Amino acid sequence: MKPKISLITLGVRDLKAATAFYKKLGFPVAKESNEHITFLTLEGTWLGLFQREELAKDAMVDAEGTGFKSFTLAHNVGSPEAVEAVLKEAVAAGGKLEKKARKAEWGGFSGYFRDPDGFLWEVAHNPFMDLT
Repeated sequence: MKPKISLITLGVRDLKAATAFYKKLGFPVAKESNEHITFLTLEGTWLGLFQREELAKDAMVDAEGTGFKSFTLAHNVGSPEAVEAVLKEAVAAGGKLEKKARKAEWGGFSGYFRDPDGFLWEVAHNPFMDLT
């Protein structure tokens, strides 16, 4: 197996609303999208948005998972100021600020927001490695 993630798919409650949120953040919608799934093209991977119940059905699992999902998505930027700006943009688009940006224990600068379906996004500046 190649060490690569080609697509991350989020199970969302309202596909139109989730698509609108990510479009407000500047995520480009791929032409392969349709009324059942939205594909957002990122650098190096794609993000898929799919109705939560249908995604659970496809995986043959219960759709009612709750609480912390044991993962976060991360968006790295070039400066602490950019962290603040992206968090403000996410909140303006309909996200919820979970952790205000601040100096991190590991030496960087980061904060967290939740998208409208509760998925946690870390926005971080890592001065030790370029993840931008």
